[in-house]
Amino acid sequence: MIVAIDGPSGTGKSSTSRAVAAKLGLSYLDTGAQYRAVTWWMLRNGVDVNDPLAVADCAGKPVIVSGTDPAAPAISVDGEDVTGPIRTQEVTAAVSAVSAVPEVRTRMVEVQRAAAAAAGAGIVVEGRDIGTTVFPRATVKIFLTASAEARAARRSGELGGTQSVAVTQAALAKRDAADSGRTTSPLAKADDAIEVDTTDLTLEQVVERVVNLVEEKRTAL
Repeated sequence: MIVAIDGPSGTGKSSTSRAVAAKLGLSYLDTGAQYRAVTWWMLRNGVDVNDPLAVADCAGKPVIVSGTDPAAPAISVDGEDVTGPIRTQEVTAAVSAVSAVPEVRTRMVEVQRAAAAAAGAGIVVEGRDIGTTVFPRATVKIFLTASAEARAARRSGELGGTQSVAVTQAALAKRDAADSGRTTSPLAKADDAIEVDTTDLTLEQVVERVVNLVEEKRTAL
């Protein structure tokens, strides 16, 4: 069983995906963390992240290993734990540019499909192109949305109030434009995905709704 959960930043993808995986006894994969890991490697190794050719040349060099335990989804690059370092503002500012490079996406899709193949009972995979590109035949496809204001408030809270909601909302809008406008595997809702608006829902309510959708599908199989 593959549960694809897509959507833009600030909709609750990570929290929802991890909780759903835990409740259903499934593995969990954060594909956004993988792109952050590649970006972190590029920055650390002095690659110009704004030069697509330079990024493409190095796309296959970093060895990314993602933990699939929803309780502790660590990630490493070349054997080094980068679970914390990939969440810096420097990486956040550069990840869209790196993620847009076709060679990077091709490599990461290979890694993502390999992780799913190794999952036992099944896996919950979160990202932006999971239901459209990575697993177009996923068992269940969910697309999370939320108002721009709600997303900005959540993300600002995650940053500990170090950035105003207005600044955060502008940054999210810029990220949305980059993710939706890229040529290769843009952020998009799959035609057969079920949309869940999380604006006025608690995390528990979102998780319950997604779990119910998955259980309904599982029963029908």
